[in-house]
Amino acid sequence: MSELFETLMLVAFGISWPISIFKSWKAKSAKGKSVVFLGFILFGYACGIAAKLISGNVTYVLFFYSLNVVLVLADMCLYFRNRKLDKAGGENA
Repeated sequence: MSELFETLMLVAFGISWPISIFKSWKAKSAKGKSVVFLGFILFGYACGIAAKLISGNVTYVLFFYSLNVVLVLADMCLYFRNRKLDKAGGENA
């Protein structure tokens, strides 16, 4: 039962990443984004993955951790793209 709730938590968090990615893509600006925040989110997901691997409790939940990592990395890539766009436009990001 705990894996179900862990999965639901990951799905709930995971729903926000496509929205954030879409906003980052459309905004073409890094303003309002924090790469440090994204880094801490990645660290948290990495700790969740490590906990699953160390405990030997590798289940379908690992897929949702991995999916969220990929989505956060995509948002982080857009952050760096948008920061370059900000600098090219004369903005201080």
